[in-house]
Parts: sequence; C-alpha cells; structure tokens
Amino acid sequence: MSVPKYFSSSSSILNHIFRFVFPHLVVFSPFQACGDPKAKPSYLVDKNLESAVKFIVRKFPAVETRNNNVTQLQKEKSEILKNLALYYFTFVDVMEFKTVNFDLTKNYLDLVVTYTTLMTILSRIEERKAIIGLYNYAHEMTHGASDREYPRLGQMIVDYENPLKKMMEEFVPHGKVRYALISLHMVYPRRNLSADQWRNAQLLSLISAPSTMLNPAQSDTMPCEYLSLDTMEKWIVFGFILCHAVLNSDAAALTLWKLALQSSTCLCLFRDEVFHIHKAHLYVRIGSMHRERRKFLRSALKELATVLADQPGLLGPKALFVFMALSFARDEIIWLLRHADNIQKKSTDDFIDKHIAELIFYMEELRAHVRKYGPVMQRYYVQYLSGFDAVVLNELVQNLSVCPEDESIIMSSFVNTMTSLSVKQVEDGEVFDFRGMRLDWFRLQAYTSVSKASLGIADHKELGKMMNTIIFHTKMVDSLVEMLVETSDLSIFCFYSRAFEKMFQQCLELPSQSRHSICFPLLCTHFMSCTHELCPEERHHIGDRSLSLCNMFLDEMAKQARNLITDICTEQCTLSDQLLPKHCAKTISQAVNKKSKKATGKKGEPEREKPGVESMRKNRLLVTNLDKLHTALSELCFSINYVPNLAVWEHTFTPREYLTSHLEIRFTKSIVGMTMYNQATQEIAKPSELLTSVRAYMTVLQSIENYVTIDITRVFNNVLLQQTQHLDSHGEPTITSLYTNWYLETLLRQVSNGHIAYFPAMKAFVNLPTENELTFNAEEYSDISEMRSLSELLGPYGMKFLSESLMWHISSQVAELKKLVVENMEVLTQMRTSFDKPDHMAALFKKLTSVDSVLKRMTIIGVILSFRSLAQEALRDVLSCHIPFLVSSVEDFKDHIPRETDMKVAMNVYELSSAAGLPCEIDPALVVALSSQKSEEEYKIACLLMVFVAVSLPTLASNVMSQYSPAIEGHCNNIHCLAKAINQIAAALFTIHKGSIEDRLKEFLALASSSLLKIGQETDKMTTRNRESVYLLLDMIVQESPFLTMDLLESCFPYVLLRNAYHAVYKQSISANA
Repeated sequence: MSVPKYFSSSSSILNHIFRFVFPHLVVFSPFQACGDPKAKPSYLVDKNLESAVKFIVRKFPAVETRNNNVTQLQKEKSEILKNLALYYFTFVDVMEFKTVNFDLTKNYLDLVVTYTTLMTILSRIEERKAIIGLYNYAHEMTHGASDREYPRLGQMIVDYENPLKKMMEEFVPHGKVRYALISLHMVYPRRNLSADQWRNAQLLSLISAPSTMLNPAQSDTMPCEYLSLDTMEKWIVFGFILCHAVLNSDAAALTLWKLALQSSTCLCLFRDEVFHIHKAHLYVRIGSMHRERRKFLRSALKELATVLADQPGLLGPKALFVFMALSFARDEIIWLLRHADNIQKKSTDDFIDKHIAELIFYMEELRAHVRKYGPVMQRYYVQYLSGFDAVVLNELVQNLSVCPEDESIIMSSFVNTMTSLSVKQVEDGEVFDFRGMRLDWFRLQAYTSVSKASLGIADHKELGKMMNTIIFHTKMVDSLVEMLVETSDLSIFCFYSRAFEKMFQQCLELPSQSRHSICFPLLCTHFMSCTHELCPEERHHIGDRSLSLCNMFLDEMAKQARNLITDICTEQCTLSDQLLPKHCAKTISQAVNKKSKKATGKKGEPEREKPGVESMRKNRLLVTNLDKLHTALSELCFSINYVPNLAVWEHTFTPREYLTSHLEIRFTKSIVGMTMYNQATQEIAKPSELLTSVRAYMTVLQSIENYVTIDITRVFNNVLLQQTQHLDSHGEPTITSLYTNWYLETLLRQVSNGHIAYFPAMKAFVNLPTENELTFNAEEYSDISEMRSLSELLGPYGMKFLSESLMWHISSQVAELKKLVVENMEVLTQMRTSFDKPDHMAALFKKLTSVDSVLKRMTIIGVILSFRSLAQEALRDVLSCHIPFLVSSVEDFKDHIPRETDMKVAMNVYELSSAAGLPCEIDPALVVALSSQKSEEEYKIACLLMVFVAVSLPTLASNVMSQYSPAIEGHCNNIHCLAKAINQIAAALFTIHKGSIEDRLKEFLALASSSLLKIGQETDKMTTRNRESVYLLLDMIVQESPFLTMDLLESCFPYVLLRNAYHAVYKQSISANA
C-alpha cells in the first residue's frame, strides 16, 4: 500500500503532539460524571452570566453582540479572554488535527483511532458551545471582530453533533484504510485466544521445553507479539465503523469485526472515558472467557517470575516472553477495570476478581527483574546485534537485486552501527541511543512502500522480518524503561480511584491475597507516566492523587498488620496470665486433696486445664485461632517487607516505617490499657501482672523481626522511654503518671486514714482490720516483688518522677508544719532553752497548740519516706541486675566522698546515687523540694520544728494504737515512721540553711529523751499505757540516723530503760497472742 514519502516522521510527531489535547478535552468529562462544579470554568456557573450563556448557546454559531442578553459580558470581557483562552485554543487544536488528518489516516491506524477519539470526546462536552461562543463574544467586544478561527471552529462543532455519522461520510474516499485493518487477520485472532488454547500451547512457559531454554525467543512479527490487544480492538472497531462498507464484501474483515465485538462491550477512548460498542451482549460468556485468561496468566506469570528470579540470565534469550506476559496481563487487568465500572449487569461475579492483586503483583515482579538485571540484558543483546544481526543483515543487503542509493546508505548505516557495538560499552556504563536508527527504519518502510518504488518491501519479506527483530533487539539495549511503560503501564488506575480502592480492600480481606497487597502502592509509581509534557497543569493533580493513594494503601496495610499483631499479643498475654502465681493455688489444692483422698468441689465440675495444653496437637489438621493469625501476619508482612522504599512523584515512601509508627502507637496504648486503671473505683493492675503482660507483648513484637526487617528495639526504646515520663509525645498519661497518682492518692491516702500500716519486718504496707474493707490488698501492691516490678516498668526516670511527686507532698506537709511552728514560736523558743527544768517545761507544754497535728503530719511524712525507701531499694535491686558494674561504681563513689568536700559537690554525688536507688545521708530530692520554701527566720523555724516534734513525742503514749508489735517491728499507727521522717527532714532542712545537722539532732535527742523520761514518773495509766512502745522510738531514731550514735543516746537516755521497754513489749505481745 502506497503512503506519502514523509508519512513516517509526520505520523510520529502528530501522534505525540496531539496526545496532549486529550487531557485538556477530558477536563470537562470528569465533572460531568462526578458533578464537580469546581472543575468548570467559573463563567459557566456564574448566576449573573447564566442568561448570556444560554443565549450564546441557543444562537451558536451566529454572533449577535448588540443583543441585550450579552451586554453584561462587557465588564467581564478581558477576564473571559484570559481565562477561556486555554479551552478555546484546545478546540482550535482539534480542528487543526482534523484538517491534517485527511492525508494521513489512510494507512496509519493510530491516527484513525486518535482522530475518532478526539471527535467523540469533543461531542460529549456539553459546554463546548458555551465556552467557544463566550470566548468569541468577549473577543469581538474587545477587538471589534470575531476570532479568525471562529467560523471554521463553529461550523465544525455544528457538523460533529453526531460524530460517527459525520466521520463515516468523511471516510468514504479513504477506503484503503481497510487494507491496513485486514492485515490484522493473522495477528489479532492469534492474540485473541481462549485460556485453554494458551494452556495447551504452554504459552509463556520456559520449562515446558528444557532443551530449548537457552534458545532466543524468535518470531516473524516481533513487535506484534507484545502489541496491546486493546489497541488492536480499537483499530478494528473504529476502523470498520468508519469504513463499514467493506464488511459486506470481505469475509476476513467481517471475521475480525465479529471477533472484536465478542471480546468487549466497551472500548477505552481516553483514561476513564469509554465507547460502548453495544448495549446488549453475552455478558456471562465474555466475563468467563476473560476470567479464565486471568486465571491462566496468574500461574504463567508466577512460573516465569520464579524461574527468572533463580536464573536471571534467561532474561536475555527470553526477553520477548517477559514483555508478552506483561502485555497480556495488562490487557486483562484493564479490560476488567473498564468493564467492572461500566457493565449494566452487576450481579455476575465474572467482573469481580478477588485475585487480581496476585496478577498485578507478578507483573511488578517481572518489571523489577527487568530493571534490576537491565545490564544483563544489555550485554546479551549488544553481543547479539554485533555478532549475529549485523552479519545476517549484511548478507541480506548484499543479496538484494536492486537497492537504490538512499536505501543502500540507510541499510549500510544499520550494519555499521551494529558492528561497532561491544560489551565494553556496557561495562563502562555508556548510554546507548538507537532512536535515530529506528526512525531511519520507519522512513525506509515509507520509502519502500510508495507506489512504483524501486525496492519494494513487500517483495523482500525476509528483510522486513530481520529488521523488525533488530529493532526489538535495539530496544532491549536502550529502551527498557520505555518498553516497560509500553507493555505494562497501569496508570489508568489513577482515573478509577473507587475501583482501585475496592480492589485493595478485597485484597486485604482475603488472607491468601494479602501478601500481594504491596502491588497497589507500587501501581502508584505508574501514575506520572500518564502525564504529558505539553500539559503540565495536570501533573500536580495526578501527582497529589498518587501520593494520597500510596499513603492510604501503606497506612491501611500497616494498620491491618498492627491489628493482627495486637490480636496475637492478646492471645499471648492470656496464655502468660495463666502462668501467674495466683492461678496455681487451685491446682495445688487439688493435688493436696487428691493425695489425702479428700473429695472436693462439686460433682461433675470439669477439671481445670493446665497451662500448655493448647500446644498439644492431636493431628496436623487442627488449626487454632493463633495459627490463623500468624499465617495472616506472615502473608501481610511479606508484602510490607517486599520493597525497602517506593519513589512516587519525587517522594520516597518506606513501608516498614509505616508499620513501625503504628506499632509504636499501639504499643503505647496497649501498655496504658493493660494497667486497667479505673478512675471511678481507683482500681489498677498489680505491677507484677502488668510487667508479665508487657513482657509477653514484647516477645510477640520481637518475633516480628522474623517477618519484617525493622528495628523493634527502636520501638521499645521510643515507647518505654516515653512511659517513664509524666506524659507521652501525644500528651496522653503514661503508666508512670497512672501509678504515681494511684500510689499517692489511693494507697498512701488510706495509710493516712489509718486503714493501712507499714510493716518494716515485711517491707510492705498491709491492710489493717477495719469496718469498711478496702477494695484492694495493699501488700499485693507494695511488697518487694511488686516494687521491683514497678521499677522495671518505670525505670530510673519514672522512679525519679515518683520520688519528685512524693517530695511535693512532703513539701506541702512541711509548709503546714512551719505554720504551726510560727503559731507556737514564743512557747517553743522558751522550751528550747528550758529542757532541764521539768516543771517549767510542763507548764510551757500546756500552752502549745496543734500538738496532735504536728505528730500526724510528721507521721505522714515518715510513711511517704518509708514508701520511697521501698521504691529506692527496689530500683537498686533492678539496676544491680541490669547494670551491676555501673551501680557498684556509683556506690563506691558515694562511699568515698571526703568529709571536707564542698556540700554542692557532695549533693551532686548524692543525686547520682539517688538516681541509682542508693540510700544517702542527705536526700537530694527532699533538699530540692524544701528549697523552694522561703520565709523570714527560716533557720529558726527549722530548729523550732525539731523542738516541737521532740516535746510532742510523750503524747503518743496515751494512744491505744501506739503499741509496738514485735511481729511487724513497728506500730499499727505508723509512728515508727517518725524515725525516718525526723532524720530525713532534719538533714534536708539544715543542709539548705547550712546548719550543723549533727548538732541539731543532738539537741533534738536531748529534748526528746528529757520529755520521755518525764512520762516515766506519771501515775496515770491512761497517759502512760504505751510508754514502753514510745521509748523504742528513740532507739529507732538513732538506728536510722547516720549522724547519731548509741553512745550519745546512752548519755541522754539510760539504755536499761530501752532494754526493759523491749522486754515489756515482747512479753505483752506473747500474752496478747496467747
């Protein structure tokens, strides 16, 4: 078939340039579909211009600028010209394309389809007359005349009201297009086969014939093997619609026509714009045929990808198979996408494919192989071109009987170009470019196809076949990326967002398909390939859509994985909970009773299952819920771990970071949730139980590293470190704040109310028998194991916050004590110097007010300090296990501070020691807390506070609860905690005021012993009922103090009294127990 001499260059350029017209035209179609008024030019929706626009459309294409209906356009004319210019000249471009197309569409099917598509989309734009007319009215008002293109453009719009009818009339003189269409009768039927025919031919299989595995894949029509089936169908349908007369005279044409109609119900015009071929069709047959094709392609592409992953060298000889597979799969995916969105019968399942993700995934895997092993393919085809293709082509050229000079020069350049190639160019990273060679071959085809050509290509078919093969081989060297776009670009998903998201959700819902879910974010990398350099205004819109979809997909995948992990953690926490000591009592009881042959429990009561029974399998078919969760998680994690990162529109996404982020958030919420804190009832989980649950949770999270390459230690560090602070990074309360509040507001408050006592012998707080039983057992929250668990959970930072909170409460109590001292300052000043005058002291003591309040507040301080002592000891034990060498170094440093060391330096050492849980002579946290209190005569008040406490001690003897209990090594009303309070408060206050701690404590001891000795002379039994128990306080104070000694006590208070006191309280305890 003859064609114009410059057809090759012109057609290539036209097809490239006029593709940019489509985006501008289709701007109007989407808002018609989804009703988005924002997409329209503002003048078309302006209520003030509505009547003018309707008048222009009614009169189109005539122009009447003096009519009253359009006078209101006068003010807006310049803005209309400016804003509608892009749309107007897009329509002009369509008109120009129509003018050129008459000379080109005879033999070039792509131009036929492009022309048909343009005119069809143009006819669908409802606002075309309004835009063109509005622009022209504004132009005439501004320039005094219509735009020079307007008459032709207006006539074209009117002519193409029914585009197909008009184009059929235009194509009557161009009947030779049928020859190009009929040339498909060998290619199209071979491509449009059923899945069974593909299967019988073992299509795309590399292992069906092992002996030929290394042989290069060959075909006489190489470019047709991976040509899109969708493209051929558009050629056939649109071509025969325009030249329909040939269907009555040519059986081959009619066969092609019927076959194309039986394959689809609608064709793609551009993106999501479709052309419905017919309204009624055999949906079931069409759907089942394509469903079977997809089923075959899934297995075929999986086999191909697996073989190539193992033997990437086969990408060289079998590259054609790869691009055929990609093209076949792409055709089926786009067919499903188009028909699922446009078919009328929604009931059939053939248009819903829950396994579509698997097919897309294998496509992405093949694309990844091509990109990764591109240099392997380059080496193979560079050697192929220089060592075989050049030789064969040279022989064919030499054997030509006639070869004009121009054609000879072109073919000689082909041979020379290929001969000059070498593997070294690949190794040196040289960039190859064979575009000129391919365009020369395009021109040569044009030269040899014109009528009366000296060298006719039809007479030298071997030359044509060889050149087609060579062109394919050159593309394997310099155009691999372009080949991937040509055969496997799925950017059309960008315009089917709803269907795209639905497919993704179906993929996640099916556990067997979730391993392929990464293909959806990967598809977002395709979207920018649908943009055109001549239409830059849509790049941002498409780019933003690709980013938002990719982000949404990765986020949903991470959420799904997080939910699975959470379910597994819940199961593991339940199993871990069964191993807690509290659950073993019943088992032990049953064992004891069984041994003693006692009948217990109700008859028929099922025996409690022992932990670990769930791991015993009777057969392999038994699948537990935990098995299902692990399977689903491993599948999804495979997808998340498939690629380290994705590049989408100059942005990089890292799937694993999405999972890490979600795990951090969920781990944070889970830890806080596992405390089971109820503010209304003040219930909270025991620290040991929470620690067990957290460890079970962490064990599961650590196992995630077996599935995904993430640093789970980083998650632990981020989350657990935040939990040691008062609030986490989101401003939410942490376990540190929850437990701190609970211990202060619940446990210690009940101690102050007399419901709980601190038992030094047990190193725990214990509930006292009262009328109103507490809802919790204090011992279960404060014994050494619970405090160690608390230290493990909160860490040094959290324990420091707990200490600071305790110190704040102590500070508030000290502030109240100072107020009481100020109220009694005059009396206390006299008492301080009159301790050797018993009668005068007795008279002064009667003048004191709020004596009980002072002792109660000091006792509260002592209780708080006792609790802190337990917490510090537990912290020291925990740190000694984790960092023994560091703790021992800190301890050694503290123990060897020289006495002459400056107090500021010493306090820094104490602060370090306190952070490690080590006891210090002076509590640095208490010093900091009390330093904020400033008033006049602060030092004097501190001295008088010690006097107040010392002279108030004898009143404790009259309290019935002041009896000392040897079993608990303390008093039930917690007055034994006064020893710690007196020492710690004195040390802190006199450090702040730079006084002598030792001198002030000696003064306190003198006053206290003097006051206590007086009650030995009392005769009132009620006043002295617990005299011996109170005497023991002096011994406790000295034992607790690093500044006082027993020798000093002996000089103030006879030791025989202490010995007798101990004897009396032990004797009293024995008799009480008896």
